[in-house]
Amino acid sequence: MSTKNQFGKQGWTPDRIKDLSGKTFLITGTTSGTGFEATRILLSKGAQVVMLNRNPQKAEATTATLKEMLGEAIDVVNIQLDLAEQTSVKNAAAEVIEKVSRIDALICNGAIAQVPTQKITVDGWESQMGVNYFGHFTLQALLFPLIEKSQGRIVTVGSMGYDMGIKTIKFDDLNWDQDYTPNNAYSQSKLAQIMSVYELQDRLEGAGKTQLKAYACHPGSSRTNLINTSGSLMMRFIFGLMKLSPLTQPAENGAYPALMCATEEDLDQQAFYGPTGRNNWVGPVGAHHLEAHAKDKAVAKRLWDLSESETGVIWNF
Repeated sequence: MSTKNQFGKQGWTPDRIKDLSGKTFLITGTTSGTGFEATRILLSKGAQVVMLNRNPQKAEATTATLKEMLGEAIDVVNIQLDLAEQTSVKNAAAEVIEKVSRIDALICNGAIAQVPTQKITVDGWESQMGVNYFGHFTLQALLFPLIEKSQGRIVTVGSMGYDMGIKTIKFDDLNWDQDYTPNNAYSQSKLAQIMSVYELQDRLEGAGKTQLKAYACHPGSSRTNLINTSGSLMMRFIFGLMKLSPLTQPAENGAYPALMCATEEDLDQQAFYGPTGRNNWVGPVGAHHLEAHAKDKAVAKRLWDLSESETGVIWNF
């Protein structure tokens, strides 16, 4: 547990967000949970929000709900994006570049978790790695020039799952053809996401492009539909019981770390942000401890090089 929070005993809250008129935020996975709450709060502060979702019908319903809550004047649009398909990611990025003149922050929030049996994406990757990591890697790379031009930010929503399974990248069997378990595959995908943030920071610094900021955070244990969407019946049952306990928090609270990283000035990029209470699952939002394996430079560099090779997308530093 963190002993000192730079935002005080209550931690960071959206009360700190100033008027966001004229600013544009992109968020993956906004039809429910923390993505929906982040969208709602940013819109309430006057921002333009571009939602990136796989299901157009759900996105349309989400837009209607937001307008009912906040008024018809809010500036929100959806661009179809399926993180599981590289072609969809590339098409979505092209549409963003065509329709949006600036990106103040890209919040990489969409995810799947605890997929009960091994599934392979159309691009040939284990599904959790394909959606959570490779999908966002490509999206970030393609939008990087516009984010840099806007002096914007990349916010990666990781998970404490990075430390709850395999604690490295299984380069010799990335897809878990041997010994697949839902938790290890999920853990690897989230570790990969977090590692890539700090590797990106190093590469930006090396290229003298420090005007773009990259942050890693996580939502803690929040009451969302993530497990219901992709987890096994047993996992849904277990998390259903957890939702009734003090070990979980509302989805709105789970959105705070990403919102903080997207809007707060003078954050330490080297930090890892999330709830600072019990097990870092709940509690006031701030910086807290990150295990050393998440910053293993040799593994991170190898992962980055592999990612560019696998996706065929090269970051233009």
